[in-house]
Amino acid sequence: MVQSVSPAQARRVSLAAQGFARPRPASPGTRQLNLTIERLGLLQVDSVNVFERSHYLPMFARLGAYNKADLDKLTFGRHAKYAEAWAHVASIIPLDSWPLWRWAMAQRRARHEADPKNWIHANRPMLDWLRAELAAKGPLPASKIEHDANKSKGSWWGWSDVKYGLEYLFFWGEVVSAGRKNFERIYGLAEQVLPSDILNAEVPKDEAIRELMRRASRSHGIGTLNDLADYYRLRIDDAKAALQQLTDEGEVLPVAVPGWERAGKPLPVFLHRDAALPRRIDAAALLSPFDPVVWERDRALRLFNFHYRIEIYTPPPKRVFGYYTLPVLIDDRLVGRIDLKSDRQNRVLRVQSAWREEGSGTGFEPRIATLLRETAAWQGLEGVEVMNRGDLATAVAAELGQSVLPLPRG
Repeated sequence: MVQSVSPAQARRVSLAAQGFARPRPASPGTRQLNLTIERLGLLQVDSVNVFERSHYLPMFARLGAYNKADLDKLTFGRHAKYAEAWAHVASIIPLDSWPLWRWAMAQRRARHEADPKNWIHANRPMLDWLRAELAAKGPLPASKIEHDANKSKGSWWGWSDVKYGLEYLFFWGEVVSAGRKNFERIYGLAEQVLPSDILNAEVPKDEAIRELMRRASRSHGIGTLNDLADYYRLRIDDAKAALQQLTDEGEVLPVAVPGWERAGKPLPVFLHRDAALPRRIDAAALLSPFDPVVWERDRALRLFNFHYRIEIYTPPPKRVFGYYTLPVLIDDRLVGRIDLKSDRQNRVLRVQSAWREEGSGTGFEPRIATLLRETAAWQGLEGVEVMNRGDLATAVAAELGQSVLPLPRG
């Protein structure tokens, strides 16, 4: 029985659980996409598109160049095997896991109803009208729903009352995603979209949380209580009770990882009983800021000594590494971070900056150059250009057979 896991082994366990211990398929198709989503449990959705939308990137990191249209068909097409839900955050989840979130939808509704200042109390006629509109016309995007109240209010995302209303109904599970077109969500009443067995399934809260913690443990391989609870953003008290059950049943095993501490005390760590214990990881990947490997920043620091803060919301003069920096995984280390932009007009993948992690050494630059070429080709771009920013930029540019480009003035 495993009782202690070294920090390096814990790192490899976590990467194997996330699918990085397997060779990339020569031609990834729908089977590999389905298996990878099943392994991860969810794909976080985010609208930032400066390089590529986030839900496409975990598949590329693990499988290499695949056809994005295949993933679109699986996740957003008619009769899709997946649904959208507020899981970790806004996420694509396997359709059969949608009932595991009904308790959370009910709690959100109760919380909104109990707040007398909440938007819904002044807009109940809008909510009723939206229900009737969808019942009469079927699934629609917000942009197609016409109403006098569908006017922009303020500058925050430019959301209209229609959009607010649809999102509240979505949070409550009354409305679900019926796919997306040009990334715009199409809203439908749950009974219009979900199969009857999914729509009518009732999972008690305790059972649902236990199952979500089981899935989190399988997807992470190894982790602390906070790590596992964060995978699906569960309350610590609820997650702790579920984890105790899983431990009692032998689904997860308590282990020690030297150096995993808080306030000088060892952190309790839990290893999934089926987790692989690889001796090495052979991987080269760019990780989305919303990839499960790095999305919990304390875990990334503990596993990889990688201090990560996305700088999208940081004013440009205060940014250190760049607008949309992606951690660079080489084998079982995060060796750098690269800020990418897909310049679709000029058909170029722009490396806005490239930074080396302290202590990462050298020798991995050729693999990064190969990875960037593969990334550009996957994006349908014709080349890679490296800007003169960051202590890794010159070396990467040299491996690409070019010189760094000067930064634009101003």
